[in-house]
Amino acid sequence: MKMASHRATFAIRTALLCQRSLSSISAVRLQSSSASSAAASPSEDLLLSDSCVKQLQQIAAREHSHMHLRVLVEGGGCSGFQYKFDLEDSSNAKPSDDDKVFEKDGARVVVDETSLEYIKGSTIDYHKELIRAAFRVLDNPLSEQGCSCGASFTIKID
Repeated sequence: MKMASHRATFAIRTALLCQRSLSSISAVRLQSSSASSAAASPSEDLLLSDSCVKQLQQIAAREHSHMHLRVLVEGGGCSGFQYKFDLEDSSNAKPSDDDKVFEKDGARVVVDETSLEYIKGSTIDYHKELIRAAFRVLDNPLSEQGCSCGASFTIKID
């Protein structure tokens, strides 16, 4: 119930903030472990970097459970949209019907269909610096520009 409420709030907020952006995004066929067996073009995939896979494997080993990363796109941030990353225990948080699951070497990333429309063709990465370490979205083909921290972005409008 909580997830459905969150998705409804997200949908309303996104529609109000970005009606023009939403109308420019066309429906596409998605490839994931829950999608049909028809092949999708590479631009519809969500890629997982080796560092993302390694970090998710380490987290799961440390927590002694099956963890997956949930990636969301929300309205907000300094550029219009922002990425949100949550770790969820796969045994307690089962993907819903509108979730797409991407797997590589046992690491799982879950994205709802609405958020996937904003990040398809991107790479989910894990990056370490002296001052922080975090998951991030790289090479988003639908992003026109972003803020300097990389947490928010603007959608390309054709």
